[in-house]
Amino acid sequence: MKSNIKYILTDIEGTTTSVSFVYDVLFPYFREHVADLLSITSSEVTNAFRDARLLHEQETGISGLEDTALLDVILSWSLDDRKVTPLKTLQGILWKNAYESGAIKAHVYDDVPLALSKWLTAGIQLAVFSSGSVAAQKLLFKYANQGDLSSFFSAYFDTTSGSKRDAVTYSIIAEKLGCEPQELLFLSDIQEELVAASTAGCDTIQLVRPGNFATWHHAVNDFSQI
Repeated sequence: MKSNIKYILTDIEGTTTSVSFVYDVLFPYFREHVADLLSITSSEVTNAFRDARLLHEQETGISGLEDTALLDVILSWSLDDRKVTPLKTLQGILWKNAYESGAIKAHVYDDVPLALSKWLTAGIQLAVFSSGSVAAQKLLFKYANQGDLSSFFSAYFDTTSGSKRDAVTYSIIAEKLGCEPQELLFLSDIQEELVAASTAGCDTIQLVRPGNFATWHHAVNDFSQI
């Protein structure tokens, strides 16, 4: 790691957390309980439904969907793993219920907590950038199988900051963190994301977790190798 690094920005899925946890636990839970959203009267759900209707109308020209029909659209987005903010917001709402009730415990790799602690001790600040909503990110680290890890991170970013495969997004994040892109190290398992961050001027390292393989010039198997 270069001595000028002030922030480490980490992805979640395939980086701190197994892909199987997301696809075999989180996503199925959301799909099985999506109808529960109809009984939640919070402004967060209302606003997410509004944004989902607007996005669906923009994409199809169809307007005025009833809530039950809109749920079918949202479910189809989930099955397609769409990286759209209304879906991510609604997923986070249902996952919050699951975490708080104990129905779900988040997976985090064993090497992650020790590395996070070492980096903070060395004066490096930590942040998260994932396509999942900020609320969902905080829940995952709060209810991790390694204990509450949420206090390690000083900032969280999601799709509201931009696409993970768009270089300008990383410039925006660096500005929000108060550092230059070259002072930011981004960790991810996805080459396209690493390309975008590198184009913005960030340092990058690929995590090669089980089921993945190295496609980037800087690659490690776990956080202890960084």
